[in-house]
Amino acid sequence: MRGRLSTSGAVLVYGFGALILLFILAPLLVVISLSVSQAPFATFPPRGFTFDWFGRVIADEEFRHAFMVSVVLAVAATAASFALGLPAAYALNRWKVPGAAAMEAILLSPQIFPILITGLALLQFMASRGLRDAEMNLFIGHVLITLPYLVRTITASLKLVDRTLEEAARTLGAPPWRVFWLVTVPQIIPGIAAGCLFSFMISFDDFPISLWLADAQTVPLPIFLHSSMSRVFDPSIAAMSTLMILTGALAVIGLEKLVGLRRAMGI
Repeated sequence: MRGRLSTSGAVLVYGFGALILLFILAPLLVVISLSVSQAPFATFPPRGFTFDWFGRVIADEEFRHAFMVSVVLAVAATAASFALGLPAAYALNRWKVPGAAAMEAILLSPQIFPILITGLALLQFMASRGLRDAEMNLFIGHVLITLPYLVRTITASLKLVDRTLEEAARTLGAPPWRVFWLVTVPQIIPGIAAGCLFSFMISFDDFPISLWLADAQTVPLPIFLHSSMSRVFDPSIAAMSTLMILTGALAVIGLEKLVGLRRAMGI
């Protein structure tokens, strides 16, 4: 009787989990299905099957420019956030820094405030300082919103580091910088990888910050997608969205190949 109950309970749990997963994936599946529709307008359910919309999107020079702007911006913001987040997380975790709790709260504050308000505040600040370089403004804004993810994941990884290995390396005469790079960093690589993935995706998919800081020459992909929807809503819009989804999926697959997704997420 217990075996039957446990089996039926497991089926119920897995079935409920499958329904939740389907509920989460349903919007993405609808967008992907619209991107291969033969209809001249975006209608669901889709009519026919074609990849022509992807060809039109990829052939669009404005789309290619916006896509590259988003990719380059996301890579640059992630690299800068890593360069700032790693020493900041290490210092806050290992050193007795005065006001460490307040400093950590400041570093993580962009996750607390509404991002649209953050973008407006950045626009007002940069306008008051005469900063009119859209590329630099976007870079600063994206670093601001991606840095907390690296600080949080690296800090969590540092708390799980086996310090006895560090002490053993110091006992054997290794200088502090060698202990850090050869003993500490290999143990926190999953946290670094997860933080970089989150940072890249947050920057690549960001709309509120880019809405305030972009200009006519520097247009990230989310802004270009929004402006395209305001003109016409055909399956090419869904094709653009599908390419964004595929970019995120490739980033996750790359993380899985490099360090393993479960390890990176601390599971």
